[in-house]
Order: sequence, then structure tokens, then C-alpha cells
Amino acid sequence: MNNKSVNTLRMLAMDEINAANSGHPGVVLGFAPVAYTLWHDFLKITPKCPDWFDRDRFILASGHASSMLYALLHLFGYKLSIDDLKNFRRLNSLTPGHPEYRHTEGIDSTSGPLGQGIAMAAGMAIAESMLSARFNKEDIKLIDHYTYVECGDGDLQEGVTLEALSLIGRLKLNKLIILFDSNRIQLDGPVENAGGINSPKEYFKALGFNYLSVKDPENLEEVKKAIKKAKRSDLPSIVECHTTIGYGSPVANMSKSHGAPLSKDDMVVLRENLEYKNAEFEVDSDVYDDYRNAIKKNVKYYSKWKKSLKEYKVKYPEDYKEFEKVLNDEYVLTDDMLKDFSYVTEASRKTIGRIIKVISENNKSFVAGSADLTASTNVKGLDGNYVPENRLGRNINYGVREHAMGAISNGLTLHHVRNMTGAFFVFSDYMKPAIRMAALMRIPSLFIFTHDSVAVGEDGPTHEPIEQLAGLRAIPNLNVFRPSDAKTTVETIKYALNEKYTPSVICLTRQNLDLLDDVKYKDFTKGAFVRYDSKNSKGTLVASGSEVSLALKAKDLLKNEGIDVRVVEMVSTNLFDKLSKNEKEALIRKDIPSMFIEMASPFGLYGYTDYVYGINRFGISANVDVVIPELGFTKEKVAEYFKELLK
Repeated sequence: MNNKSVNTLRMLAMDEINAANSGHPGVVLGFAPVAYTLWHDFLKITPKCPDWFDRDRFILASGHASSMLYALLHLFGYKLSIDDLKNFRRLNSLTPGHPEYRHTEGIDSTSGPLGQGIAMAAGMAIAESMLSARFNKEDIKLIDHYTYVECGDGDLQEGVTLEALSLIGRLKLNKLIILFDSNRIQLDGPVENAGGINSPKEYFKALGFNYLSVKDPENLEEVKKAIKKAKRSDLPSIVECHTTIGYGSPVANMSKSHGAPLSKDDMVVLRENLEYKNAEFEVDSDVYDDYRNAIKKNVKYYSKWKKSLKEYKVKYPEDYKEFEKVLNDEYVLTDDMLKDFSYVTEASRKTIGRIIKVISENNKSFVAGSADLTASTNVKGLDGNYVPENRLGRNINYGVREHAMGAISNGLTLHHVRNMTGAFFVFSDYMKPAIRMAALMRIPSLFIFTHDSVAVGEDGPTHEPIEQLAGLRAIPNLNVFRPSDAKTTVETIKYALNEKYTPSVICLTRQNLDLLDDVKYKDFTKGAFVRYDSKNSKGTLVASGSEVSLALKAKDLLKNEGIDVRVVEMVSTNLFDKLSKNEKEALIRKDIPSMFIEMASPFGLYGYTDYVYGINRFGISANVDVVIPELGFTKEKVAEYFKELLK
């Protein structure tokens, strides 16, 4: 029966690929026995409640094997019909080319960009260990599950994966199990052509992993024994499964089986080799029974968990309230929490450190951490460092691993643990793939970037962001904020924490900021608001971040010369873009000239104002008091430039 069920999984996934005339058969045919064993005998999930908090998580890092994942979801009874499988890779289907979180029931994360999967899984495993330490009691365990991730040879060549692996080993995430589809073939040929991990056993042991090997994945008992051993380990585990890419087909062990459908003749041979008689998309009733009977036990686990949750609510009411916040993703920063918060003239990177303390004291599961820059970014969690000896620590020392940090943050967020990451803004380039993934998945990850302009100074052009604002603002479903002082920094965090479906990038200064007038939260949420207005205005100066204060000073100079100008703060172009045409024109009037002032590339800003006062070059290395005037960002030069525009 097991062999029949495995071959049905293989062929159902192949039917999807053939129907679409697009897909990746190689991994499907090779990895199916491992996937079947994991899902059939180990994975704690239930279609009765796909979002059950204590379910096991499964990440398909090789997202191109999506047809296999969709077949599994269908066979186990999730809301994915045969017709959905027939629409694989077609417009508006529930079965897109790569798995998409929030789009298809049973998908724990979007996957496909190689490397992101293992790092996101690390975030999930960190969340599980933190929350179990925080909420579990001797008599009631609310949180006790595993994170499984499938990966291929390509994943293990990605830098983000290697960053994550070293951190996974360091943190001893023993409830993270990687199932390595080790077929030694990739799209361009054998792995050795490009160089892979030559000695996986020694490599992973050196990283602090428990290494296991499955020589014959077709032997389901061997696979089962390996996963059992992995679950018993006190270390993170990797199970190297020596699979055959394109198993059973004439192109087995060939790179051509990786990313193109098999020919009709090859499919005939495959069916003969697998002794598979069913028509396309035909599943025998005994196969359905095998899959769905296997998962019935999880309904009992789920019912027991629900009962435990009710008992927990009675026995531990205060902890239950906190756990309920996690379940409902209720992490907030309210005015009441800020009643003792002082607003002062300081760098916004200093403000964020003080805000994190307030958030963390009032949201007991909130986490933070920086990429070896805590002293500079001030993005640091409470309760000590998160290490194997202190699973309650809420500060993650990511080390110089920006790529992995971004993806791990997404994993934490997917597991309902809100968090902030900290890095210099110029290094957002290293994190952009993860930021883009957060936006695509519609999850509210929080990315804090300090040292947001050429005001970095002495570190010079390698550390001074120019084009980063334009690049990040272009990402759909991402809010990029650049607050002007301590007050707007607080409003920014309030807004970002209230988001449920949109990630936030928050850009903060190294240098001190003037403390400006109060802003109403209602006005802030528009993304732009008037800092100064006049009936006799000859123009509008628009600015973000530290340049808002500069715009106000330039306004004063112009006013002394009889030229009255309005000043608008653009804290987020992304929020402003959502306004109606009338709302936009009320803020940036069309009847008078307008100019955007920003110490960054002007790319994209001409969509908001007639003129842009920006930077079209890389920065320079000198003291900030030299750099800023050298690049023209003084009140005198700004005022003079605007006067020229009026002529």
C-alpha cells in the first residue's frame, strides 16, 4: 500500500506538470518517498484547523517542487480539489508556480527563492522554543511542535542558507529538522561542476548539527528511522536523503529532468517503470484512505490541545491573556504605555532604543536583535540574549548575518512572534530578498535601519545610502518610513505595530534631530502632513526625515526675503500613494511650484513634486559637518535653489 501511495503522489504531481506543460519533475519523482513518510507518519497537522497554533510547520525550501506539495495537500484532505490541481500554474488558480502563503490553505510560507526557506524555518524554530519556554507549564504544554524543512543542493549553495545554518547550530535548535534532497544534480549539470558541500557529514557536524543519512529513500522504513532519530536529538538535525532526480524516468540522474516536463514517450516509460495504471488525475479510494486515515490521529491531538487551552485559561489566567495576544497578533504601542515617555532632541536611532523598551515591557513576547550593531542601532530585546541556556531571552545576536537575519525575522513573524531587526540602512541591500518576501507574503515584519543618509560621515560612501530609499519604496505592499523627530518616530512604530498584512521599513538617523511640533496620528496615517502653511504661499517644500527640519529653516530664510512657502513632511510615500487625488493635492498643491528635499537619489520623487533637491552621486568620507554642506544640504543653498526655480 505504501508503495502505491508514494507512486500516486508522484504521478498526481506529474499530472499537474503535464497539464500546465510547465514545472519541475525531477525533485517530485526523487523526493516523494521522503515527503510521503514525513507527512504520513510524523507531521502534526490537520485540515480541520489549518492554522492550528501547535501544528508542525513544513517549509518546502525548493519551492519549485510545488506540484508535490499541492498533491500532498489534496490527498490529506485540505481545500484543494482535483480541479485545482488541473489548474496548476494557471491564472488565478490556488496552485501557482511556487507556494504562496495566505493564498493556498496549508502553506506555511511562500518559498521559491532558494535559501530563504531554511532561514525562515530557523525563525519558526526560534519562536517555538521561545514561546514554549514562556508559556508551557509542568502540567500543560501548549506549545510542542517541530519545524521541518525540505531543501535541495541549490539551497545549500546560497549564502543566506550558510549564514542561517551557522546560527541554527549555535542556538541548538533541536526541533528544527532539515530533510536534504541530495541528488547531486542541478539545472546546469552535476553539483560538482559548481562545487557543493563535499563532505556533508563533517560539514554539518562542525556546525553543531546532528547528521543522519538515508542511503535508499525508496525504503520507507529507513526514512522513518532517520526522522525518529532526528526527533530524539538535542541538536538540530539534517537528514541527507540520497535521492535520484527524475526517479523512474528515462532522464533519471540527468539535469534535463530538473525544470522541464517529460516528453510523452518518457511518461510512457515512467508509468511502466512505476507499474502505474491509473488515468491522469485518477486516485484510487484505498490511496485516499491511506492518506486520510493517517491524519485522523492529529484530530485527536488538536481536540486535546483545545481542551488543554481551556484548562490553561482557568489555571493560568494572566499567562493565557498574554498567549491570546500572540494567537491574535496583538502587539501594540498605545498612548497609555507612553505616558512616561519623554520626547527629546536626539538621533532617532536613540529614540528607537527607548521605544523598544516600552514595547517589550508591555508585550511580553516581543523580540529584537541586530546584525552585530546593537551599540549603534539600539535595536536590542529585553531579558538577556536568546541562547540555549536562556530560551526566554528576547535579544537575538544575529552576528554579521544580514541576509539570514531578514529571513529569520520573517520566520518569527510567520509564527506570530513580532520582532524588530537592526542594521545600517546601506546594508538593506543584503536584506532586500527577505524584505520582498515579507511584502509578498503580506506579513508585518519590522525592519529598522539606522544611519539613513550621507550624514553617516566619516565611514564614507560604502556606508552612505543613496539609492536604497528609491529601491525599497518601489516594492509593492511595503511601507517605508522616514520620521523627522522623536515624536514622528513613535507614531511610526505605533502604525507599524498595528499593521497585520504589510511589513515596514523604518529609516532612522545617526545624527541628532530637532524636536518639532506635535502631529496628529490621523494626519500621520496619510503618509504626509503639513508642517507649515500660509495663505500667501509661493511654493511647497516637501521633505522626509532629518531634511524636514532643514526645509523649515529654509522656509524661514525665504520668508525673511518675502517669499512665503509651505512645508510638508512626507513620512511615507507608500501611505501617501493610497490617498485620493483630492487629498494629495490638498497636501501638495498643483497651483504653486513644489520641491522635494531628500539626501538621497531623486529617482521616483518627480512623481510627487515639480522639482527635486537630491543627490545623484555617491557620498564622501568626512565629518558630518563637512559632508552635509559639501553636498549642498544647508538652509542657504536650499533656499537659493528654490528661489532660482521661481524665476
